[in-house]
Amino acid sequence: MANLDHNSAEALYSQIRRSLLDDIRERYQAGAYLPPEQTLASRFGVNRHTVRRAIDELVEEGILERQHGRGTLVLNAPIEYPIGKGSRFTETFSAIGTASSLVLRKELIDARGGVAEKLGLHTGAPVLWIETLRLLDERPLCLISHFLPQHYAELTLERYREGSLHSFLAEHFALRLRRSYSLVTALMPRGNDAQLLQMSQRQPVLRVKSLNVQDPGDEPVEYAVTRFRADAVQLRINP
Repeated sequence: MANLDHNSAEALYSQIRRSLLDDIRERYQAGAYLPPEQTLASRFGVNRHTVRRAIDELVEEGILERQHGRGTLVLNAPIEYPIGKGSRFTETFSAIGTASSLVLRKELIDARGGVAEKLGLHTGAPVLWIETLRLLDERPLCLISHFLPQHYAELTLERYREGSLHSFLAEHFALRLRRSYSLVTALMPRGNDAQLLQMSQRQPVLRVKSLNVQDPGDEPVEYAVTRFRADAVQLRINP
């Protein structure tokens, strides 16, 4: 019998949802079926209603689908994305499917707060802001806000239209970037992020704040804020 914490403030169905999600990530491929609800209820020591509510959550998130007369189908297990010194979206996901990106915004803005601090700029200094939507097989996976010093603005505003930003910087500025650090936080989507990611406003995203520096050296080149669909991606932290 699976262990549930009956004294936790977290509802039992929510604990079961997390446990099922771990099972899907580790044991199931897309196209497989979960055990029947009664079997799962016996495993967790709860009634079928509680298991059904947990499954309802995963159905709403697009991870499971109920098929009449057949059972509960696993649609797409969360994709593993490594967070390391050199991990890049396009290179990582091109091995899985068709990775693509849409440039939603390119403009010069005044550097404020964390953006100015991370890039070592004075408050109010011009900074290039690029907003991209990254997709795998036309399925939105994450939104990225890229911030770069003004030095890279003119050519990037003119010529960068799609694909890997880091490949563009390497080609046009002979830049090799290294991830200095990343901070990961789970939070609810803000603004129109949920709409762009085609997800529920009530489901969390994984926000990753990263600083990329020139390699060799440590000159800050890009501060990026990525919002991943938490139901579609799991992050693997590489030392």
